[in-house]
Amino acid sequence: MATLFEQIRGAVASDRFVVGKHAAQRLESRRITEWQIIEGVQQGRLLAQRPNDQPNPVVEIEQILADGTVIKAVWAWLRYNKIAKLVTVHFFDQ
Repeated sequence: MATLFEQIRGAVASDRFVVGKHAAQRLESRRITEWQIIEGVQQGRLLAQRPNDQPNPVVEIEQILADGTVIKAVWAWLRYNKIAKLVTVHFFDQ
């Protein structure tokens, strides 16, 4: 059985993902383009898996943007329709 991280990476690779309203606002305010987050999932490093989080299990992924900035992306796994949801994005230095 695939790990939570593998499920989310697979869903993103197959275009089975959504960007939550909060995440969209954070991307805009931090001037990060969505494509960088989507592309970076495959090369990202797993920081934490929280399979028991409610209402959905979550992973935290360290990613590197095109300009070299290191960020943390938080993705949830929506079991009922088997899609990944970008929850938020953080800079490590803020």
